[in-house]
Amino acid sequence: MKPLTTEQIRAVIARGKTNDLIFKSLGIFCLALALLVIVALIADMVMKGSERFTVDFFLNFASRRATEAGILSAWVGSLLVMLVTACAAVPLGVAAGLYLEEYAKRNWLTSIIEINITNLAAVPSIVYGLLALGIFVYQFGFGQSILSAGLTLALLILPIIIVSTREAIRAIPAMIREGSMAVGATRWQTCRYHIVPYAMPGILTGVIIGLARAIGETAPIITIGALTFIAFLPPVPLTETGQGTAGLFDWLMSPFTVMPIQIFNWTSRPDPAFEVNAAAAGFVLMAMVLSMNAVAIWLRYRLRKNIKW
Repeated sequence: MKPLTTEQIRAVIARGKTNDLIFKSLGIFCLALALLVIVALIADMVMKGSERFTVDFFLNFASRRATEAGILSAWVGSLLVMLVTACAAVPLGVAAGLYLEEYAKRNWLTSIIEINITNLAAVPSIVYGLLALGIFVYQFGFGQSILSAGLTLALLILPIIIVSTREAIRAIPAMIREGSMAVGATRWQTCRYHIVPYAMPGILTGVIIGLARAIGETAPIITIGALTFIAFLPPVPLTETGQGTAGLFDWLMSPFTVMPIQIFNWTSRPDPAFEVNAAAAGFVLMAMVLSMNAVAIWLRYRLRKNIKW
């Protein structure tokens, strides 16, 4: 085989640069198209619902009159359900991921557990709703409450948190573990002071992805019996109610609604005026998700800045 001449080498390099430029241009075009679609959707919601962006819209309950209807019970319900979901799913998911990656023995049982966790991440959400209906609502007697909804969504996002936690821990260099144990640290001390802090940015990414999915879910919440029309808020702890002083956790057993259900209720009404409310509520829901992402990005940046390798 004859060696390539200088002209042939230059031709090969030029062809490679041309292919790189084509691929780069195609990637930029796809990114711009995706961003354009997102911007168009957001702009459409803002233009349709701009007239409803008032204080009353956030402080009024749902109403049969479109101009008087608000999202007070919906956004409060969404925040409380997300609070229960985060408190249930995040500690359990991170602990499970840490155990599977750092403590569990590599055998057939562990392999089966890992495969099933990965498969559970792709199970339709309605299946989790049916499971929660039988277990939380009827078997445990939690009823159609904020607690049932939070635990249902916690089950939904638990596989996502476990998988992301394992991937974040797996990315930590082995020398971190070896160096810690070489100076006499136990496995728990190594995980507590080295592995988990270094993996926290990746863990936070998985947590926020899971919570962003949970806050927009409708099917499992409808399945367990969330209300579509509600004109009251859960009891505030340690305040007087018609039945006496509310306890610290009485709000957990309160009926509720959430933003996706409120939007679905308005879009299903024949009056076009409710579509304006739905557009405004949709923008608020998107703003809530973006705010969660912004907080996670800020925390991830701070944690990465404090890490010293």
